[in-house]
Amino acid sequence: MFNPFQQVQLIPAEVFMSMPKAFRTKRRSGWSDPNRQGAEVECFLEGPSFDRAGNLYFVDIPFGRVFKITTSRQWELVCEYDGWPNGLKIHKDGAIFIADYKRGLLILDEKRGRVDPVLETQYSEGFKGLNDLHFASNGDLYFTDQGQTGIADPTGYVYRLSAAGELRRLANNIPSPNGITLSTTEKHCYVAVTRAQQVWRLPLMADGSVSKTGVAIQLSGGAAGPDGIEMDADNGLCVCHLGVGVWRFDANMLPTHLVHSPDPHHHHLANIAFGGADRKTLYITESLSGDILVAQMPVAGKKLYAHM
Repeated sequence: MFNPFQQVQLIPAEVFMSMPKAFRTKRRSGWSDPNRQGAEVECFLEGPSFDRAGNLYFVDIPFGRVFKITTSRQWELVCEYDGWPNGLKIHKDGAIFIADYKRGLLILDEKRGRVDPVLETQYSEGFKGLNDLHFASNGDLYFTDQGQTGIADPTGYVYRLSAAGELRRLANNIPSPNGITLSTTEKHCYVAVTRAQQVWRLPLMADGSVSKTGVAIQLSGGAAGPDGIEMDADNGLCVCHLGVGVWRFDANMLPTHLVHSPDPHHHHLANIAFGGADRKTLYITESLSGDILVAQMPVAGKKLYAHM
């Protein structure tokens, strides 16, 4: 556990695949105007997640697209719909859940190529704009409601939707809640708080409540704060730090490794998923370029609900 402070080991990332030209058309959208300051974009990839067969799913927020890269490395458009899909996770029964910034919590029927609502509102009010989600081992779903919140408007939410369908708000004062995951013991929920440059730790009590929420990690620098996060099997935390790379912190939340790309255009490493036979290959969405990067990690990712 002792660290203070060991030299951070650098891990190079390389391109695994890049979005084919057939799917690239630079244009504006209702999402990109406020979130990319009116700039035209070809894509904004996030939400990587593997199914049991090893297919990699991910989303393209501004144009309402869900893609997958098959085990034979074929790039396929799964569906395109009127929405802004942000996070994606797969249930152990194979159902694909989407945290949609525009429409709420959705479920994707891949065979029909359509999405249907799971939760469009919370307590009869609309969401601010869902961002990311994570399944517990019992099927409970944790998700963040980020919208346009930040330091001047610290009103972002974290919710838990139980496997039985009960919705519970766990936090309501977060300045831009983004990535979310659970510790390997599932006694703590970690939330990337982008505009505060922090990762929060929410202790989960036996009755399901949250007590003594605190800051687990304080970051600085980069183009923005933390985005996607995920635990590894040693209860370490991998954190996408926009403009910097992907940090790996040990169980004491001290830095041990930094994944980086030598390509200067790869400055928006936003979301991650562990894959490969040993779950040590980290797949990273580089949102703006349309590239999927890979890096070899020292510790395997924790086993997710999709593979239980």
